[in-house]
Parts: sequence; C-alpha cells; structure tokens
Amino acid sequence: MDNVLYGFMAAFQITNLIAALLSVGVGIVVGSLPGLSAAMGVALLIPITFGMPAETALIALAGVYCGAMYGGSISAILLHTPGTSSAAATAIDGYPMTLKGEAGKALATATIASFTGGMVSSVALYTISPILATLALKFGPAEYFWLSIFGLTIIAGVSSKSMLKGLISGALGLVLSTIGMDPMLGVPRFIFGSNALLRGLPFTATLIGLFSMSQVLLLAEKHLRKGVQAKEVKDKVHIDKDELKRITPVSLWSAAIGTVVGILPGAGGTIASFIGYNESKRFVKDKSLHGTGIIEGVAGPEAANNAVTGGSLIPTLTLGIPGNSVTAILLGGLVIQGLRPGPDLFTIHGQTTYTFFAGFVVVNIFMLMLGLFAVRYFAKVSKVQDSILIPIIFTLSVIGSYAISNNFTDVYVMFIFGIIGYFVKKLNLNSAAIVLALILGPIGETGLRRTLIMNKGNYLALFNSTISWVLISIAVLSLLTPAIMAIFNKRKGKIENGD
Repeated sequence: MDNVLYGFMAAFQITNLIAALLSVGVGIVVGSLPGLSAAMGVALLIPITFGMPAETALIALAGVYCGAMYGGSISAILLHTPGTSSAAATAIDGYPMTLKGEAGKALATATIASFTGGMVSSVALYTISPILATLALKFGPAEYFWLSIFGLTIIAGVSSKSMLKGLISGALGLVLSTIGMDPMLGVPRFIFGSNALLRGLPFTATLIGLFSMSQVLLLAEKHLRKGVQAKEVKDKVHIDKDELKRITPVSLWSAAIGTVVGILPGAGGTIASFIGYNESKRFVKDKSLHGTGIIEGVAGPEAANNAVTGGSLIPTLTLGIPGNSVTAILLGGLVIQGLRPGPDLFTIHGQTTYTFFAGFVVVNIFMLMLGLFAVRYFAKVSKVQDSILIPIIFTLSVIGSYAISNNFTDVYVMFIFGIIGYFVKKLNLNSAAIVLALILGPIGETGLRRTLIMNKGNYLALFNSTISWVLISIAVLSLLTPAIMAIFNKRKGKIENGD
C-alpha cells in the first residue's frame, strides 16, 4: 500500500505530468497518421528517454502507447482510413457517423470509450500483476526455458495469418539472438569481426530499423501520398447523458474483454477491437443498425483495443513475455533503464513500478482531456503528406540509433534491420515474433543450459515440475489453436452456406 501511495505522489510531480501530457500528444499524432504505428512511435521515443529518470521514461513510453492506440480512431472516423490496424473496426460505424454530420459525436464516443478501456486495464495492472509476480518466484531455469518456448509459440502461432510464417519469424529472431557473447562460456558468436557486437545486437537500433526505417522504405516505394482532405468536424465533440448511458455498459464489457485479450501474448489490439465490435451488438436491439453509424459500434472496439494497453503490460512486467510488438519495445526500454521484469519490479523496484502504474492512470486522464478538447487540431494531422513524413522519420531514426551509445555501428545495424524489416513486411512475416525471439532467445538458452549443467546433462530435469508441464501444455495448445480455428471457421462457413 505504501508503494501505491508513493506511486501516485511521484506520478503527480510536475516533470512526470509534463512527460505524460507531451507523450500522449505525440502518441495521438502518430496514431492518427495512416501507415504509422504505436510500435514505431515507441521505438523512436526510446533514445529520447535514455537520459530520463526511470519513472519519467516509462510514463512517457506509456503515453505514446496509449495515445497512439486512441489516435488511430481519429483517421478511422474522419477518413475511413484507420491510423492503426486496431482501429479498423472503429471505422465500420465511425465513418458513417461522419457522413451523417456526427463526426464530433463519434470522436467523443471514441474518446470516452478509450478512456474507459484504459482505466479498466489499469485496475487489472494493480490487481493481477503482483499475483503473477509472486508466481514467478517459483520459476527455476527449467521453468524459464518453457516460458520462453510458450512465448515464442503463442506469438508465432496467434499473431500471424500463417502459422508457418510466424514460426519462421520466430526462428529468424532466435538466430539473431545468438549474436554476441555466449552467456555461459564467454565465447564470441557471429560478431563478424566487430567488437561492438560482443554485447549482442544493439536493441534500440534493431527496433528502430524493424519498425521505423522499414516504414520509410515502404512509404518511399509507393507513390507519395498527398495530404488527404479529412471531413470537417461540424458538430460539437460531445455526447449527452442518455448517449453516455448507452455506451457505458458496452464500454465496460468490451474493456474487460480487451484486458483479457491483452494479457494473452500475441492476441493484440486488432483482435480485441473486432471482438469488442461484435460484443457491442449485444447492447443494441436492432442488429441491422450496426454499420450504419451508431455510437455502440464505436464504443465497443475503442474500449477493447485501449484496454489491451494495460492488459499487455501485465505479462510483460511480471514474466518478461511481451503481449505484442509495442510491449516488446517497452521491455527494451525497461532493460535500458536497468530494470528486469519479474518479482524484483514489485519488491526492490516497487516504487518505480507503482509510479509507472500511477503514471498509466494519469496518461489516460490526459488522453481523455486532449480527446475532448483538442481533437479538432489533431484531426488536421491527417493532411500531412508523405513527402514531409518520410524525411522526418528517416532523420529521427538515424539520430535515435546513434544517440544511445554514440556509435555509428548502431546506425549501420539500424539500416540493415530497416532492409530486413522491409522484406519481413513484404513477405508477410511477423516483426513482433522476431523481436520477441530476440528477447526470449537468451532467456530460453540460459534456462536450458543451466538446467542441464545443474543436473549433469539429464534432459528429464526439464520435466520435473508441475509448472513446466503447465507451460508445455499451453505451448502445445497455442500451436494447435490456429489449426483448430481454421477448421471451426471452415465448418461455420459450410453451415452458413447450407452445405
């Protein structure tokens, strides 16, 4: 309880408040620009936060994350072009509302629902995280090995359209994670004659390359997009009391679902938003109204995808298993600040962790304020042309890669991974699986080798504990889930077609 109170006191310090406000604003801008992503925004911000106190840095990263998840709804509603993939479901009813002259009402609904989702997930952060962290105390080397296997299988199997491509992505990440010094023997591996790689791939430069520079290449490949004329917000950004009552139950229900989806590694905001949209139909008597422009159809997906933000942080902070690509990058930010996920975050670093939790609440409050009172100005961001966007992202990528270590090798690595990231996206592979494998690879390798050393090479030691068997079971289940869902969808299609 003392840490909780300390967290709120620290979060309301002027420096942290400014960091929260500015980062939310930056996140909304990034999210509202079609083609950009929350992952890209967080990756570019990490170098800037390097010199900040840990609490301020984490709050700033959370601000960009939450802001970008909400910002995607702005272009989805006004342009019918989701700023982020998780806002795709919002466009289904959001854009028809704009065509009816209710853009302000749609934006207000998205803002309030997003705030609801964020706050519900923050409650889960406070309640579920300490329990999982306590469970993590029972993990030994064997359990950490199976935990890494579980993380790899679920991100590769669930978050990719093709399980094979997801597994290939994970395998590529595992190969890349072996670059550097052998963790047990201290022997250099695959450093290509560069002493700069003895510590492994520079994580921030790698992330910036995969998520930011690759986007520059993709944007440059296309015909430069001219600024799109967004629909004007002619009505007030406001909903009345009756409309608030209508969206409250759907927002709370979708937020709860989104939190659970966020806790599951690999599911992500896109899945949560479509589940939230589907669940919103429960709260409307006439189902045919969905898709014609109703506030429930906006509230459901927005509450769900913004609840993913807090939910995805739970396994990231407690077990070191990022729920998606954004939390994988956030995990890198934790490591840069000298913090490692697990029980220590809630004991030794308890004050920092609970300041971050309180900052997460503050971030969502600022998101609500900016969404209700400044969304008209953020809507103008969608008019920015690619010819302006490309050099800005390119410059920030180069500066950010160099800034961490003042080493040009990091810049070269960033460019190399920009090219890799470009082909990853062109081939429909999974960037999130690559990043996750980079993080989990060393954990799994160290766990395996320590277990074998402690048990004189006896592989059966990997199967001695109940926790190990639980992790093995859910890893197998996660691999089978895509195949099971494919069979289910195929049968459902046959039934619907009357076959």
